[in-house]
Amino acid sequence: MNNEYLLKNLRNVPDFPIPGIQFKDVSTLYKDSKSLRIIVNELYDIYKNKGITKVVGIESRGFVVGAALAYKLGAGFVMCRKPGKLPAETRKESYMKEYGKDTIEIHTDAINEKDVVLLHDDLLATGGSMLAALNLVKQFKPVKTYINFIIELTGEGLNGRAVFHDDTEITTLLRI
Repeated sequence: MNNEYLLKNLRNVPDFPIPGIQFKDVSTLYKDSKSLRIIVNELYDIYKNKGITKVVGIESRGFVVGAALAYKLGAGFVMCRKPGKLPAETRKESYMKEYGKDTIEIHTDAINEKDVVLLHDDLLATGGSMLAALNLVKQFKPVKTYINFIIELTGEGLNGRAVFHDDTEITTLLRI
């Protein structure tokens, strides 16, 4: 899809959070009302006929568009957060990311077997955090799961799609 307007408004931050990482800062897309509308409307067009009942946003940038998209789809919104941030009983999953180990959690009552779930995050690099989120969501045995990212990095060593099974439907708005 690679919308030129979105690409033009995406900020690149070199050496963040560690040297060698070229961080794609989506905050510039969120603060620009036209960019935010483009993102939410394009995602809505992709998922409006899929029966989505829950959108799961991955901490923390996945909350912004995830919540807006859930609202537009008429679905519920579920937060997938770092440890200790959710107040009730949780399930957790650890994973490796390109610059260290992390863990995410989700409330045990967040999803049920009747749900059709869309997992959303801002960026696909190695796929570690989303795979952990997918593993958490699958524990609830939902009817179907979909995965979406705003950005997919396709550079050397960043084949994030490879960590998912072939039956996992993954969409991205920008491939860089």
